[in-house]
Amino acid sequence: MATAQVPGMEAPLPGPVAAKKKTLMRAMVLESPLTPLKKVLVEVPEPACDQIRVRVLACAVCRTDLHVVDGDLKEPKLPIIPGHEIVGVIDAIGPAVDANRSPIGTRVGIPWLGRTCGSCFYCLEGAENLCDSPGFTGYQIDGGYAEYTVAHANYCFPLPDTYSDVEIAPFLCAGLIGYRSLKKTGFLSGEKNKKNIGIYGFGAAGHIIAQQVAIFEGHGIYAFTRSGDTDAQKFALQLGARWAGDSATLPPVELDAAIIFAPVGSLIPAALRAVRKGGIVVAGGIHMSNIPSFPYSILWGERQVVSVANLKRQDAVEFLLLASKLPLKTETTVFPLEQANEALASLREGRLQGAAVLVP
Repeated sequence: MATAQVPGMEAPLPGPVAAKKKTLMRAMVLESPLTPLKKVLVEVPEPACDQIRVRVLACAVCRTDLHVVDGDLKEPKLPIIPGHEIVGVIDAIGPAVDANRSPIGTRVGIPWLGRTCGSCFYCLEGAENLCDSPGFTGYQIDGGYAEYTVAHANYCFPLPDTYSDVEIAPFLCAGLIGYRSLKKTGFLSGEKNKKNIGIYGFGAAGHIIAQQVAIFEGHGIYAFTRSGDTDAQKFALQLGARWAGDSATLPPVELDAAIIFAPVGSLIPAALRAVRKGGIVVAGGIHMSNIPSFPYSILWGERQVVSVANLKRQDAVEFLLLASKLPLKTETTVFPLEQANEALASLREGRLQGAAVLVP
């Protein structure tokens, strides 16, 4: 990632500006964990053989970005451009990319799963989300906190034109992981037996999934927030939740399932106490604090605890098709690209309702 010093930018880096003006782009770069992102100019990347280059239109800010920046996820590629909820337009393709499948000018989404090996046990078994040698956007592959990015063509998806760039950006992780978490509860679209589902952590993923199941599918949503967060509770009720309260509180009914989006290990036993016998608790995050010990009695009765790891490309196909049919509404707060640190701080401190989205 070649860089150059520019007046007003933070990173003093070698190389004459004048010779590279036409090939430079703005980017927010993480040089080391637990430090603020730096505003720099870097060379516009060229797509490799099987890659496309995308002019970024919007990039949502995910809690996983926060885990990368805060050092919770170890061994990122450094320096790294974060961001994996990317909406953009293809403006160049590599020589091995089928121009009919990825025509220049197409609006596409780039998600967390950036590549897989295709040859390990998990890939061969159809579990590419568990690949032994994957590459993740914004973690091992430069992401969307920039004006341009490159991505492997087979891991990008055309986007329905029913949503604006900002509206659809959170779908690329919050929506996809929320959808995979929902599938893990045993949810089936259109099923007659409606479920009571608890959502712990009512942020970007929670508010997308809550709308999907509460408003369009008729299931009962019970929203759990951090203690005293009445704004988030009101937001959940506005979106169709049947009840909203503190995460330490039991809901008024037994839950069939619970999904935990907040990275707080103590929510596992809290959710187990809330689900009925035979119920399931789904941990939907990539990182969580340590889970405290809990009595076997709250697990007994064939209750289950499962995690969600990444996503499959098929999840994206299914969810984006569903999104094209359902008028989902995302709650977003827009930040200019250069204010990525402010957006991350707002997420870290719980000041966001819905999702933050960066625009170049």
